[in-house]
Amino acid sequence: MLRSFSSSLHRVSLFMASEKPQRLQQIAGTNFQNTTKRAKTMATSTANATDSAMKEPFTNYVEYINNLNDKRERVVKASRDITMNSKKVIFQVHRMSKYNKVEVLEKAEKDLAAVTNQYVSRLVKELQGTDFWKLRRAYSPGIQEYVEAATFCSFCKNGTLLKLDEINDTLLPLSDPSLQPLQINILDYLLGLADLTGELMRLAIDDNSDMKTKMDVMLQSVMKIENACFSVHVRGSEYIPLLGSNDSSSFLVGVQDI
Repeated sequence: MLRSFSSSLHRVSLFMASEKPQRLQQIAGTNFQNTTKRAKTMATSTANATDSAMKEPFTNYVEYINNLNDKRERVVKASRDITMNSKKVIFQVHRMSKYNKVEVLEKAEKDLAAVTNQYVSRLVKELQGTDFWKLRRAYSPGIQEYVEAATFCSFCKNGTLLKLDEINDTLLPLSDPSLQPLQINILDYLLGLADLTGELMRLAIDDNSDMKTKMDVMLQSVMKIENACFSVHVRGSEYIPLLGSNDSSSFLVGVQDI
């Protein structure tokens, strides 16, 4: 019986000895898997935190660019309205003659004031207190046309050139005193003056449309006559004398008279 007990104990010892390495491998494998999971979890958490930290500023950039594009569209629309209505002021001044100068210029000044209060004020409200130079290309055409209309109207009334400071002074009441006001820069002012010279030329030449038409027709007639006289004088010797004429200059010389 003792021998049987010893044999059983030996078998148990052998079984436990064989099971111990497998158990250690299982424990080691489990620990490795847990460590890998924790590493992946930490990496995922770090990546999410990094993505969140990078996503926030890019979200702000997207919002800023979208707002800037929306503002640009509104500024372009305001500039177009200023251009269109400033041209109407210029056309009004061109209706001026020595008989209706006062009435026409008074109407032009009222129209210019309406452009300032309705359309330029809208542009000022969009751009005041911001870096409006970033959107200069969007509103520059309208400002140039406005400068052209204002200087044209002033020159026809007073015979003097409207200065840049005087134009900017008219824009100050349109701005919020607590914000940086929109001021016309020297480049847009000079570009507007360059267009003014063309309007003054049209005013000087087109004072009487009927006279202009008559003068153009008269000039064409005189040029035709001059060209005909020049051709006869230069190439007259090439013509054949008249047949039947005793005149040596006639291309009919030597032929019996008819």
